Amino acid sequence: MTRDTLEHNQIPIYFVAVFLAVTFGVLAPLSAHGLNLLVTPAIAVLMYAMLLQIPFLDLRQGLGNKRFMAALLLANFILVPLLVWALTRGLVERPALLVGALLVLLTPCIDYVVVFTHIGKGDSRSMLAATPLLLLLQLVLLPVYLGFMLGAQSAVVVAAGAFVEAFVWLIVVPMILAVLTTSLSRHSSAISRWCGAWGWLPVPAMALVLFVVIAAQITSVVRDISLLLPVIPIYVAFVVLAPLMGILAARLFVLPASTARAVTFSASTRNSLVVLPLALALPEDVRGLAATAVILQTLVELVAELVYVRLIPAVVWPASR
Repeated sequence: MTRDTLEHNQIPIYFVAVFLAVTFGVLAPLSAHGLNLLVTPAIAVLMYAMLLQIPFLDLRQGLGNKRFMAALLLANFILVPLLVWALTRGLVERPALLVGALLVLLTPCIDYVVVFTHIGKGDSRSMLAATPLLLLLQLVLLPVYLGFMLGAQSAVVVAAGAFVEAFVWLIVVPMILAVLTTSLSRHSSAISRWCGAWGWLPVPAMALVLFVVIAAQITSVVRDISLLLPVIPIYVAFVVLAPLMGILAARLFVLPASTARAVTFSASTRNSLVVLPLALALPEDVRGLAATAVILQTLVELVAELVYVRLIPAVVWPASR
């Protein structure tokens, strides 16, 4: 099996991981609950493996296509946040669901969106080159969006010490290590081989995180399913409307088919597993339901991607295939 084969089959791999997690969590709830101890280290491994694949050192090259970058930033940091704000107004009286939905819907994906873009006949190279800027901007802007959309409740989230600690140890530190490793690999064959070996791990690591988190929390999902119902229509509406934000941005900047599809995939695909540790670090009264809301979005999105990879090439400039 090659890395390309592994990456192109990641959707069924994730569905298998989710199925096994649900089965294990339901049949052995006590053992599954013990997996909570593995959530943080599993996500840390995932973050390092994922960030190691991002060309941070080639950021300037990724900024070369100015129209593509402008459309990408417009879609992800202006149009989509406006859409999310409008969709989530009905959750104002449900702070846990609101925080979970905002965390996941405001952050564009930086990992498997590249593969979905490739399968959907989009410009995956430009998408990959843009990922460092997408990650950095979402980390800077997320507290701003939360402060605006949560209002008085934002102080509880943004000022939470555990939230900041999770942000530093599970995002900032892996990012720094990934940049240092990538830089050193240019001068050391041993470190270059190390990076090559880690190139195989993002998909297995993500499957592991899905398994650990869902298995550990599935009993809570079943118990609180009635509490989660209000967020489901929001996620479905996002699945339908978010691609339109990407298409609008692509139209405004007159992008060709391949880059227009990349912008559409980016606007539609969210960063659930990166923000999951932030949800798990929230205050106790909102943590469980917020984290479950994040995981629920992942399940909805994985189904949606199966539709996107066929629909987006057929809708976004089909005459230019």
